[in-house]
Amino acid sequence: MKPFHVVSFPSAELLEAVGPLPAGLRAVIWDIQGEPEGIELEEIDVAILPYMASVASLAGIRRASNLQLVQTQTTGFDGVHDLVGPNVSVTTAAGVHAAGTAELALGLVLASLRGIGESVRDQAESRWNPRRWPGLADRKVAIVGVGGIGEEIRKRLVPFDVELSRFGTRARTDEHGQIFGIDELLHRAGDIEVLILIVPHNAGTHHLINAQMLAALPDGAVVVNVARGPVVDTDALVAELETGRLRCASDVFDPEPLPADHPIWQLPNALIIPHNGGNSDAFLPRMVKLLKRQVAAWGNGESGENKVDAPTSGDTGV
Repeated sequence: MKPFHVVSFPSAELLEAVGPLPAGLRAVIWDIQGEPEGIELEEIDVAILPYMASVASLAGIRRASNLQLVQTQTTGFDGVHDLVGPNVSVTTAAGVHAAGTAELALGLVLASLRGIGESVRDQAESRWNPRRWPGLADRKVAIVGVGGIGEEIRKRLVPFDVELSRFGTRARTDEHGQIFGIDELLHRAGDIEVLILIVPHNAGTHHLINAQMLAALPDGAVVVNVARGPVVDTDALVAELETGRLRCASDVFDPEPLPADHPIWQLPNALIIPHNGGNSDAFLPRMVKLLKRQVAAWGNGESGENKVDAPTSGDTGV
């Protein structure tokens, strides 16, 4: 890898927060879609991507013909390798969003199991409507994905008296107990009352939760997706929700944003969050801390933390 000389930031605000770069590194502002300020595109070595930008909106990155590395501000990196090609390294914001996404996952579980969505609708109509809801205590909960965010979710579930199972790429045991292989998920689905998804989206996880998997879940089960929308077959989910047998509480969808006429909006057993997982006040300070470490590494000609390889078809990354 050649030494880095020029790093692009997507906004002046982010550059100001990160502060002075190490000697030998020059900072420029480039939002990927427009033109960089005061420099030619071919001079940029490292590009920090805008937060939550779609892959389609980042197509302009291909114009930086001598780019060596891109830094995402998200944990997920699906589509980025395809966008930049095999000769450009990719580093992510793994760890930055773990706390925010984990607390939202737990919030979605609680909100669905305690009927918070229904109560909000009742409030809008001034309707007092007491009901008995399942609650989280003593539920059989499964986390699919045992990476950094999956572990943060596990820790937050400990005080809630749940019967917890975890699923990863392969069966194994860690310091917290047994991890089932993801290939066992369908077999064990009948015992899962709360299914929490926190896997990356790639060929191995596309439509992991399909009609067959949904049908195998018990009546009243809740599907909580804080991963990526296409991990769930949206049409199959809607079909199951329309029967009233299952519930979902999701931060991500396929497609995004959800069209105004999408049928899932009208389903009372669906709780919809507009991809807010890591987007809390904890995000910017944590992102800035990571970027301070990254620019120090880049100043030494190193790629820094969280370098990721392009996933293969069978790699779920969990």
